Amino acid sequence: MKKIAITLFLVLGSLTIQAQEVKWQTDMNEAVKISKKSKKPLFLFFTGSDWCGWCIRLQKEVFKTPEFEKWAKKNVVLVELDFPRKTAQDPTIQRQNAELQQTFAVQGYPTVWIVKASKKDGKINLEKLGSTGYLAGGPTTWLANADQILGNKKS
Repeated sequence: MKKIAITLFLVLGSLTIQAQEVKWQTDMNEAVKISKKSKKPLFLFFTGSDWCGWCIRLQKEVFKTPEFEKWAKKNVVLVELDFPRKTAQDPTIQRQNAELQQTFAVQGYPTVWIVKASKKDGKINLEKLGSTGYLAGGPTTWLANADQILGNKKS
């Protein structure tokens, strides 16, 4: 009986943790809708998820931490713009990501742009607020830099 109770507790606990994770958008049209509704800027994460060591490190050290998740839910709409080498990707998403890579002149990974989005006559307009990449120092250092880009003051 004890084993069943412990197993049930672990399963329910893992479901709760998964439900609290932040959602990364991959479709810019959907992300812009969410941004417009929530009045939050877009957080564009240019990554090579299955080959870029610095991208993987940034995700592990910052993006998958409770501090980042709390900050992201409050401040931005997350958008992952992935350039995988080993993983198949929808051609529409590939084209979208390549266009955005050119628009933002991304030459290295990871690159993060924080932008304000608007849509007019079916066209997405993006106002650049600032960019960053990997920063040593974990979530505290990284989020302080992101807050500077957003113009946020720590409370």
